[in-house]
Formats: sequence, structure tokens, C-alpha cells
Amino acid sequence: MSDEPTAPRTRSAKAKRAGKAGKPDPRGRPTSGRIVKIVRGQGHGFIRAADGREVFLHRGDVPKGTFNDLAAGDAVTFEMIEDRLSGPRAARVWKVRQTR
Repeated sequence: MSDEPTAPRTRSAKAKRAGKAGKPDPRGRPTSGRIVKIVRGQGHGFIRAADGREVFLHRGDVPKGTFNDLAAGDAVTFEMIEDRLSGPRAARVWKVRQTR
């Protein structure tokens, strides 16, 4: 064994940009829909997409502090990510501003 100190291992710049555990940031298909149901106590809900599909929504996919502002019937835009195991889920969900 060598008595020389070794340099600490660091993640590559690409891995740092990718996020947790070096996984790529998933990008979905931009789409729109309406909130069907919000389950605040469990931190999730469901969106009815424009194509009629029901899409899972997790509070972590909504910008900070705006999950509690969502209600059934609100129009939203989001990225739909297809998951073969659990079905479609919404990412980067934004409430659509209503113009009067």
C-alpha cells in the first residue's frame, strides 16, 4: 500500500447537472389539462389531460408553494412522462393564469 494521500472522488460535471444519483432529468411531452382531484394530506392528485387520459401528479412536480393553490377544475400545463410500470405522470406542472 502507498502512504500517499489520494484525491477525493467527485462526481463529473455532467452527473452534477443531471441531478440525483447521476440520473438524467426526464423530459416529457408538453400538454395541458385540468385538475380532477387533489389529495392534500398525501401530497398528490390527478389531472385529466387534453387527450382524456388521467395523469398522476406529485406535489414535488409543482413549483414551491403552489401545490396548495391547486383545486379541482384548475387549468394546468405540464410535461407528460410515460412510465411503463406505473402509467403516465405529470412533471413541471404550472397553473394557467385566467385572463378576465
